[in-house]
Amino acid sequence: MFAFLCTETNPFADANADDRSAGTKEYVHVRVQQRNGRKSLTTVQGLKKGFSYNRILKDLKKEFCCNGTVVEDPELGQVIQLQGDQRKNVSNFLVQAGIVKKEHIKIHGF
Repeated sequence: MFAFLCTETNPFADANADDRSAGTKEYVHVRVQQRNGRKSLTTVQGLKKGFSYNRILKDLKKEFCCNGTVVEDPELGQVIQLQGDQRKNVSNFLVQAGIVKKEHIKIHGF
């Protein structure tokens, strides 16, 4: 259904995909930040490094009709940013796509 793993360099990545795809004890943090007025920003942090962030972002943007970007943070690594309050949508999408298990997602915000 969705192909988010970067398998171009490793020919045996399909054999190990089940180990990496469901997340481990690390948490994926989904946060909302207030910008100005009614504008808000949703950030997704903590996805495994083996995933293609640009492919996930492309599908999120298409699914929720919003704009977004991948930002490189020195402390947090790569972070996906989306326009609007998309916390519930993003968490449901990540679970349905098999990227993260539901118990490994933390939703933050007001």
